[in-house]
Amino acid sequence: MIAPPKSSPQPQKRDPLDLPLALTMGDPAGVGGDITLKAWLGRDQGLAVFFTIDDPQRLKILAQKLGLDVPIKVISHPREASSHFATALPVLAHPLDDFPSRAAAVINAIERAVSLTLKGDAAAVVTNPIAKEALYDAGFAFPGHTEFLAHLATRHTGQAVTPVMMLAGKSLRVVLATVHVSVRDAVSQLKTQTIVDVARITAAALKHDFAIPQPTIAVAGLNPHAGEGGAMGREEIDIIAPAIAQLRADAINATGPHPPDTLFTAHALPRYDVALCMYHDQGLIPVKTLDFNGVNITLGLPFVRTSPDHGTAFDIAGTGRASELSLVAALQSAARMARARHTDRHHER
Repeated sequence: MIAPPKSSPQPQKRDPLDLPLALTMGDPAGVGGDITLKAWLGRDQGLAVFFTIDDPQRLKILAQKLGLDVPIKVISHPREASSHFATALPVLAHPLDDFPSRAAAVINAIERAVSLTLKGDAAAVVTNPIAKEALYDAGFAFPGHTEFLAHLATRHTGQAVTPVMMLAGKSLRVVLATVHVSVRDAVSQLKTQTIVDVARITAAALKHDFAIPQPTIAVAGLNPHAGEGGAMGREEIDIIAPAIAQLRADAINATGPHPPDTLFTAHALPRYDVALCMYHDQGLIPVKTLDFNGVNITLGLPFVRTSPDHGTAFDIAGTGRASELSLVAALQSAARMARARHTDRHHER
């Protein structure tokens, strides 16, 4: 079975688990607040210390509405989180009224989390769900979290990064060659070099952030039966197979192209560490079918970032019905990845 997930400039030489995780507010009209409060209630079950960048008054009112016994402790710096986490949810104050719009508050919370993590004040960034359409209306120029985080990384470090979206469940990890584009555009945008770049970043992350010394990447085909030797499409022959050959020449254990309809069976899953899929739903459907409480992870960044693998769920926000399990898994994954990245760098020295 695939091993569970076990990750920035280093201005401070500290074990990352001496640092708290930075959790963003997400869309204030969504379930981010609900699941944050519920996640803190499970703190005695091995959960790493975290603080949230949110409006403390909003969270107090929400806790009362949901009938959750969650004391709120306003902190002025992340280092204060550890001393309060056992008895109260640490909140780095982010009052909504301080911003011209809710969208501006959401964007700024992400920026603060990234800045704190890159400065060495937080171990990793964990993001609550955002509503992209609301952000687009406010002038947000990025398709989603992944691309915005890459932009912030470049802005802080001066170095361009290529982000790779990974979705991870208990028995399956997938990464995507194309992400938030239509199926038509995914086919037209698929390139050998794109597959190679995604695989290289993924292989490095599996080694450094997941402590898998020799990862196996199973590369999916695009067409039915992986093209059936060209009878059902030539993308496997012309684009995907050359990428696999190049990866093998680089000593990366890439296999395939595999027929997508058999790649995610119980028989196939133990044979690889991650599946590299050609388009969004090819990877997300099996992950969410096998484990709906999966984790969204951005690879290729100079800091660890995870997120629940679900959206804002406006229809159940504030009702108490939202499950915190995906957020808990995201927090646990962020802590494991931060520790693995720290350990790997220590060994390299």
